Amino acid sequence: MTSAPTPTPSAPSPTLVVLDMAGTTVADGGLVERAFSRAAEELGVEPGSAEHAAQLDHVRATMGESKISVFRALFATEEAAQRANAAFERAYADLVDTGECAPLPGAEDAIGALREQGRTVVLTTGFARTTQDAILDALGWHGIADLTLCPADAGRGRPHPDLVLTALLRTGTESVRHVAVAGDTAYDMLSGIRAGAAVVAGVTSGAHDGTRLRAAGATHVLGSVGELPALLGGL
Repeated sequence: MTSAPTPTPSAPSPTLVVLDMAGTTVADGGLVERAFSRAAEELGVEPGSAEHAAQLDHVRATMGESKISVFRALFATEEAAQRANAAFERAYADLVDTGECAPLPGAEDAIGALREQGRTVVLTTGFARTTQDAILDALGWHGIADLTLCPADAGRGRPHPDLVLTALLRTGTESVRHVAVAGDTAYDMLSGIRAGAAVVAGVTSGAHDGTRLRAAGATHVLGSVGELPALLGGL
């Protein structure tokens, strides 16, 4: 179900693939919203209130963005934003620890296929390193990719290009034109476009649909990350 124009035949086939985690390679299953609700309640936002509903709408609209940036937009002070972020990370890690975390169908095979094609694979997230590591632990994914990155590793999270560019620098990739980015949110697409990636593939397995992914700049829209090896193999 690949759509949108493909790069010209002369474009190099990407050697670096930067993959999002939640919603792209890892099933979200509403964990972000549930963890947010716990965090908001800890800061005195009553579940079911108009304030809670408005904040939850913002969380949904900004899926893919660095979580501390989301909380800075929702709370008036840096202290409150940091408290909310810490509470969110604890709540998400607790949910992961109870077994509510799974790879999306075909994700492990896709990562393996990409590496078998000779490509370098980097997993990225908008979560803090502790939460990213908790997910990797739960899935047994340490070592599944060549590198894992969170916003603290790069300086800024999505929609800034920093995670993609940090992946390029740390892996010694020659050019941004040798980079492919895949994610399930508009913020993933913006990050890839701003970094100059040759392929910016949106997947409809997560937060945003094809229309929104295309509007954010997706060069391709796929049903899942499982379609990515075939797409890149044809370039």
